[in-house]
Amino acid sequence: MFAITQQTDERALIPETARALVARFTGWLETIGPWPTAVLIVVAAIIAARLVDSLVQALVRVAASHTRTDIDDELLECLHGPVVKTVVFIGLWKACDVLTRDGAPALWIHRTIMTLAILVWSVAMMRVTNIVLRGMSRHHSKFIAVEARTLPLFDNLAKVALLAFGSYLVIMVWDLDATGWLASAGVAGIALGFAAKDSLANLFAGVLIIADAPYRVGDYVVLDSGYRGKVVNIGLRSTRILTRDDIEITIPNSVIGNGAIVNETSGAPRYRLRVKVGAAYGSDVDRVREVMLEAADSVSDVMRAPAPRVRFRLFGESALEFELLGWIRDPELRGRTLDALNTEVYRRFASAGIEIAFPQTDLHVRTWPSDWKANPPSDNEA
Repeated sequence: MFAITQQTDERALIPETARALVARFTGWLETIGPWPTAVLIVVAAIIAARLVDSLVQALVRVAASHTRTDIDDELLECLHGPVVKTVVFIGLWKACDVLTRDGAPALWIHRTIMTLAILVWSVAMMRVTNIVLRGMSRHHSKFIAVEARTLPLFDNLAKVALLAFGSYLVIMVWDLDATGWLASAGVAGIALGFAAKDSLANLFAGVLIIADAPYRVGDYVVLDSGYRGKVVNIGLRSTRILTRDDIEITIPNSVIGNGAIVNETSGAPRYRLRVKVGAAYGSDVDRVREVMLEAADSVSDVMRAPAPRVRFRLFGESALEFELLGWIRDPELRGRTLDALNTEVYRRFASAGIEIAFPQTDLHVRTWPSDWKANPPSDNEA
């Protein structure tokens, strides 16, 4: 019982001892004058900053050993500099309070320190957003809008937003009237909008295309204007398409955004071809199907699954119209596969004795003029 009471009394003496030491240290600072006190405060702030720096470095090492990605390591490495500078700024603030008793000089120094802090943290947050966006671009399946080609767009937008917010904070710190600045910015924005109306339309359409992703680089697309080709670049102002003639076409994004787009690459990883053939009336329908399927099986670019198929579409004016349906893996193979299918169908029809019908017109004369019967016209006259 006596031991417990003695331990409790010792714990009660600790706060009193600490308060006594603080009071004695404060009294000593008052005796040495403001300048030595300010110097001591700055030195203490620098030492505290070093301790904080060591603590952050230790956290970086611990995080690096427990995580698989480097994003958290980069974030801590990026933030430890501003944290250390902030501790130094706090020390300078306190030293300023000791040196300047009147309000005006202290206010100017405080505002300068706050401006420097805003600048340091604005630059740090720009680096942080860049690190986060780069990490998001590596996980495109989770963050569809952020990828390698859209990373500069979002990075620049984040920098502009942070710069505007930092400028606003500086204006508030120095107690400036922002009304004139905002009015001037509004007038300049209206004038710029009218002057660059088409460019802004292309810019916003480019942002929507990047966000909505109706097509990607490498897709084969068909526009309502008739252009068909491979998308090689998607920019903020325009999209470039490489046709099968190796001609690169640049199309403004506003034109694409207001039109219909057929993406031949999206969806299932295959593209269907159609080959229409007209067999003469009287042909064996089953034999025609068999020959057309044999032609499709002989072409290596035609996929085996799903299997090719033949459809008897209709009774035409001059032929029985059939259609061969086959699938290929890449729309880029469309031209040469159609060439191979048409060639094989023609050869196998000829070998099987199946006539490929073509439009014919039979003329039946019901009555002849009376003078033609007595004196029929010669070939030259006819």
